[in-house]
Amino acid sequence: MTNSPVTIIGAGIAGLTAAYTLHQAGLTPQVLEASPRIGGRVDSLYSKDGQAIADLGPTWIWPPFQPIIARWIQALELATFAQYDQGDAVLEGFAPTLRRQPLPGQYGMARLVGGPQQLIKTLTDALPAETIAVQTPVHEISQDHDGSLRLHSNNRVIHTQCVLVATPPRIAAERIKLPSTLSSSTLSTLQTMPTWMAAQARAVIRYDKPFWRDQGLSGRIASRQGPLFEAHDHTSAQGHASLFGFIATPAAQRDPAKLSDAILAQLERCLGPQAAQPIELNIRDWATEPWICSQIDRADTPAHPAVGPSLLRSAHLNGRLWFCGAETAEQSPGLIEGALAAGEAAANAVLRVTLD
Repeated sequence: MTNSPVTIIGAGIAGLTAAYTLHQAGLTPQVLEASPRIGGRVDSLYSKDGQAIADLGPTWIWPPFQPIIARWIQALELATFAQYDQGDAVLEGFAPTLRRQPLPGQYGMARLVGGPQQLIKTLTDALPAETIAVQTPVHEISQDHDGSLRLHSNNRVIHTQCVLVATPPRIAAERIKLPSTLSSSTLSTLQTMPTWMAAQARAVIRYDKPFWRDQGLSGRIASRQGPLFEAHDHTSAQGHASLFGFIATPAAQRDPAKLSDAILAQLERCLGPQAAQPIELNIRDWATEPWICSQIDRADTPAHPAVGPSLLRSAHLNGRLWFCGAETAEQSPGLIEGALAAGEAAANAVLRVTLD
């Protein structure tokens, strides 16, 4: 048995933000992560020297419109750069032949230098060693007679005073046996919150150089034919050239080998023969991640979560239990900003309880 005053389940952005906020206030929690790595929906491709050079998960932020993002960027001293969007896009399937034309960009769309992985690294580096335990899935949360909580993880039991569940809400409802004293309305609310991008597959295609820029192209593709329904320039701030695209093929039909061939054929159609000669093509199918994509997410039509009811942001079990996955946020649910907001808010709620 292990004792911990505050335990966080999940080491994605929300969980690490909560841990960072608690630690900065003098209360260091234990963070339990089910998978072998930290980051949740943030993952990267790395160069041989260990530098994160492409994102396999979320990419974009909008600092002019996301004040929470802007504040955290400043606090953590993170650098940003604008999403490349100069030149024409290629439209496929909107006319009998390919069309090349400008498309409206999104003002303020930016990326972090080093990608969201740099955010994960900065938060983690600020925590004491051994704060985070990976490959430690929590299968059950139960409550003792004195109100404290027990977390059951494989053959290990952790006694704790407070728990922050920083997983997607549907994962909390599906993969963790929650206390029987938790209201049925809480469980049903967790189940109704779609996990943003959970069933999405993403392709990252690396090249020697961003050759499309020399052709006056932005790297954007909009397609009704696929398999990529959307693609963008994904060249890093350090100049590692790549494109990334969202895959339209339904989760049940994704054969990586066939997808790779089809993606290269599509890129060659849209961008020319150089597109068929990448350094690397990597497909990340998030629908196969059991601690990110729930069974409901795999079966449902993908949807962006709207701001959920206040029940998701409320204390449960007399201030012992909070849910703080990105989808629970009151602002930008499911996005990077939502994860920061949810983790910070839950940590501050714990601090108010413990300091009273």
